[in-house]
Amino acid sequence: MAHEVTANSIPGLHDPGCVEFRRSDAVRTSIPSFPGVTMSCIHARSGVRAAAFGVALATATGGAFAQNYPARPVQVIVPYSAGGSIDIMTRAVAQGLSKSLGQNFVVENRPGASGMIGSEFVTRAKPDGYTLLGHTSSFPATTSVRAKLPFDPVKTIVPIATFARAPMLVAVHNSVPAKSVKELIELAKKKELTYGSSGAGGNNHFSGSLFAAAAEIKMTHVPFKGIAPAVASLSGGEIDLIISSAAALGPAMQANRVRILAVTSSKPSPLFPGLPAVAESGAPGYEYQLWWGLFAPAGLPQPLLEQINAAVNKVLAGPEMQKFFEREKAEAWPQTPKELDGFLAREIERYRKIAKIAEIKPL
Repeated sequence: MAHEVTANSIPGLHDPGCVEFRRSDAVRTSIPSFPGVTMSCIHARSGVRAAAFGVALATATGGAFAQNYPARPVQVIVPYSAGGSIDIMTRAVAQGLSKSLGQNFVVENRPGASGMIGSEFVTRAKPDGYTLLGHTSSFPATTSVRAKLPFDPVKTIVPIATFARAPMLVAVHNSVPAKSVKELIELAKKKELTYGSSGAGGNNHFSGSLFAAAAEIKMTHVPFKGIAPAVASLSGGEIDLIISSAAALGPAMQANRVRILAVTSSKPSPLFPGLPAVAESGAPGYEYQLWWGLFAPAGLPQPLLEQINAAVNKVLAGPEMQKFFEREKAEAWPQTPKELDGFLAREIERYRKIAKIAEIKPL
């Protein structure tokens, strides 16, 4: 006959810290007996101690690792071709981190699939702080409209810091007769215009489609493999316009190959004195802002994340970066780890709403 045994049923063996142990005689095994000890106590205490040890070890290891970081060069992946705004921003911050932390932060371009190839590479890297990802708001934009992704952006990537934010510029080739957004809209109603982008689903694609929706016009999207070739095409008159960052448009602007019509902030920006906002020029309610930041594979120890975040924010506050931002027409945007918690998920949801308004179909 089966007989139940509990720690409570044996005088002198009850321990409030033990989990009740039940065993049937029918399945009894040979277990050594120790005065005052039950197997339930051994397992329960071992489990609690193991869990506590695991937490303590993870905390101690993460803290010690952060103290010694960086002990070797750090690889920073930019998932787009060289010459774009995120490439320029990431290199500037990487240079500042190299000087500040005494170890090289090496930027490597891994373009393709609208930033997905380089991003996926980082998701597969060890979360030890030695493989980081420089990205822009194109990241949540692209992931928000991808029908299939090789990774879950929210679960596999964590934000470390944001560098800067800025409005974009509406630029047309000099051969386009429009001298204002209002004239551009009027022209587009008579003739279908072409606008370029760094790739389907990126910021240039989103901002162009949203502009067309707000202005109630139709334009043809021409995607390129990176923003540099897109701007080069605009400079050569192969496309009519592009909505992009001042950093990416810089060379074309300096060479007087393009004409800037407006800024994409909700109102005129002090970063671009004299330029009207698109929303005031025939596309009511239109607004589009860029941001740039640094990410890492999920699982990065919190102490290390906080250390890198603090190092980046320190670089952003330095005089060299302030001059850089002034030159690149952007404003520093330091955020704390607490502010960045859930940042990527919120951005992806925001871009899904924009995609719906702009009628951008899943890619």
